[in-house]
Amino acid sequence: MRSFIIRRLISAVLVLFAISVMVFLIFFATPGVDPAARIAGRSATPQILEQVRAAFGLNRPIPIRYLLMMEHLFIKHDLTSYVNVGDRVLPQILQAAPVTLSLVIGAAVIWLIVGVLGGVVAAANRGKFIDPLIMFVGIAAVSVPAYWLGEVVNYFTQSKFHSSIFSWVPSSGYVSPTTNPWQWALHLLFPWLTLAALYAGIYARVLRAELVNAMNEDYVRTARAKGLSERRILLRHALRCSLISIVSLFGLDFGALIGGAALLTEVVMGLPGIGMLTYNALQNLDLPVLMGCVMYGAFFIVLANAVVDVLYAWLDPRVRLA
Repeated sequence: MRSFIIRRLISAVLVLFAISVMVFLIFFATPGVDPAARIAGRSATPQILEQVRAAFGLNRPIPIRYLLMMEHLFIKHDLTSYVNVGDRVLPQILQAAPVTLSLVIGAAVIWLIVGVLGGVVAAANRGKFIDPLIMFVGIAAVSVPAYWLGEVVNYFTQSKFHSSIFSWVPSSGYVSPTTNPWQWALHLLFPWLTLAALYAGIYARVLRAELVNAMNEDYVRTARAKGLSERRILLRHALRCSLISIVSLFGLDFGALIGGAALLTEVVMGLPGIGMLTYNALQNLDLPVLMGCVMYGAFFIVLANAVVDVLYAWLDPRVRLA
């Protein structure tokens, strides 16, 4: 097991290195991309452009520029923005990360509870009216784009019925839990529900399919032969085995969302998280901030994949030989 974990960590480091190289080449070596022009402004003269390239090391060979950027980002932590010159990238990411963590963790709790409960109820009532109803609601939730649902939620809670039904809902924004835990939860309640709606439907459908398959396995037939009730078999035996797929799915989704995949929800709901930071950097073509956000997201996605692989190896020793 130890050798498997070491191999998986080494491969994770290699993947992060490959991502950093590819992202750097896309942002800084693509023909037509001139960071010096972005820094100096539209009316900059050729002499000013040359001075900017020399000051920021943009006139050096591509490998040297890559190494310098990695040094400033990961070792010196002083990589600065090209748009807001002097603003360091790392403090911006560290300031935005708690917002994204708050959004994703709260939404994950909701979608896990709703998704698992929906999948179990649908599987337990297979063939009855509630089964297709839950699956229909799940498909509807999966099909609705996050940005559209967020706009609809904002329309009703912030505009249409804000003065009457939703007067208790605060305006868009974020409040730290250390400042006011109650306001923190109120500001994030509808963003949590908006983000959780998509994943709750997916998890309910996946778990329902896994439970239906598990109820036809040999160990379930053995449990029935022993006289166990269908409810006990479903909850104590079939559910335990079916949750393995949910664990792997959750690990990948959680890592991707913390890495910035909740961008649309953050932008629509006005949350200053990693997604919003990435969106603003894209709008301004702020390459250092984009580089930092991409590497932040890649780290959590690769970490989630590594954790899922280790859990699989722990649950199934055959995986360690792969």
